[in-house]
Amino acid sequence: QLQLVESGGGPVQAGGSLRLSCAASGRTLSTYAMGWFRQGAGKEREFVAAISCSLGFTNYADSVKGRFTISRDKAKNTVYLQMNSLKPENTAVYSCAADPNYWRLNALSSTQKRYRDWGQGIQVTVSS
Repeated sequence: QLQLVESGGGPVQAGGSLRLSCAASGRTLSTYAMGWFRQGAGKEREFVAAISCSLGFTNYADSVKGRFTISRDKAKNTVYLQMNSLKPENTAVYSCAADPNYWRLNALSSTQKRYRDWGQGIQVTVSS
């Protein structure tokens, strides 16, 4: 069974950067797509970014394009989210998730239902 553990969150000032990591264990991510989602206080969880672990195709929410970068390290079975130029409205719990059906559908998804396995989430707090 796939287990996902996020790290790298915490407090940061507006304009600063953080790199989140999502370490996977139990299965190799080679056939998966991985996504990052976030949920701010009182808000619904929303899509941030996704990546195909095999070829590295990516997809981003419009709100983070040009500031956030998703990447993966196959050898470490880990996915990253580099977040630059952070804004207070980026404050949220960030979660990584795995889509096990990517190899069949061959399309990145921003829909939460596609993602079966989820990490516990990690807090990112951006102060002004």
